[in-house]
Amino acid sequence: MIALIRRDLRRSVASGGAVLVVAFFLLVAILFPLAIGPDGALLARIGGGVIWTAALLAALLPVERLIAPDLDAGVFDQLAVRGLSMAAVATAKTIAHWLSFGPPLMLAAVIATGLFDLSLDTLVRVELGLLIGTPGLAALAVATSALVAAVRGSGAVVGLAMLPLAVPLLIFGAGALDPAGGAGAMKLLAAVSLVLVAGAPFIAAAAIRAALD
Repeated sequence: MIALIRRDLRRSVASGGAVLVVAFFLLVAILFPLAIGPDGALLARIGGGVIWTAALLAALLPVERLIAPDLDAGVFDQLAVRGLSMAAVATAKTIAHWLSFGPPLMLAAVIATGLFDLSLDTLVRVELGLLIGTPGLAALAVATSALVAAVRGSGAVVGLAMLPLAVPLLIFGAGALDPAGGAGAMKLLAAVSLVLVAGAPFIAAAAIRAALD
């Protein structure tokens, strides 16, 4: 399993996937203040939601390449012959995907909070929310990639399939930044993320097995 994680991480680094995710995230975070104008109060009010929206859109970028290349190359057939569980393989891919985009995204969020002139307390809430929510986002990405891996031209389908399912993460992640009701939203964010991390590998495994048959 560690070998699978290292393999996927090396492939992500070699293809520049993490750099692309961070660059897209920062581009979205930069464009919003330019479009809205120099209203500091307004930027501070919408900044958290924009950061979460940018994180969600950035996480979509590598989804198409998580499962389909290995499926076409016969990697899953070889792993199945060796007796590896597809759920374990999907879990390894989820961990590798999170390591490739989660920590870099959290670092980039520090720059984004500066662009929106957010307070230190809000920055802490953003980072904590991303730490809790991005594993669920990674698990959802792997499951979605597996579900559409056998579909021709799946690039557009990935976004249509994943975005509605990721809405709870977006809502609770942005809601966690509210000083009044943020604690409750953070707990709901953790609950949704935990459900995705626990259940998505089995959905991905079933989709991979169906694609292999």
